[in-house]
Amino acid sequence: MATPTKKTTAMEKKARPASVWGAKKSAGRAAGRAETSSSFDPYAVLKAPLSTEKSIRQIEFENKLVFAVDRSATKRDVKRAVEQLFKVKVAAVNIQNAFQGTKRAYVRLASGSLASDVSADLGLI
Repeated sequence: MATPTKKTTAMEKKARPASVWGAKKSAGRAAGRAETSSSFDPYAVLKAPLSTEKSIRQIEFENKLVFAVDRSATKRDVKRAVEQLFKVKVAAVNIQNAFQGTKRAYVRLASGSLASDVSADLGLI
């Protein structure tokens, strides 16, 4: 015959320290980041540069580059990939998630780096 299990009450749940739960979550995240940082592949993050009318205008007037990126890429991943591949300094990264499931990254370069030079190397202009 099975022994009855004890149900935890709301008071017992509140009595648990919050640090125990936070430690488990942060440890998992830190372990995941450490694993991906050693095997970082910038070509897996950046799929392709976009050459729409809007992106060409942003290259010329706002010093921005636009890329189609992997769906799981973060702003930090995109910044690191652009800096490694093109040897430029990134000032800011904005991410746009489209309804179709695609993700775009708008990368603003620092004033010392020109987006027009990078786009010329990519063959956009």
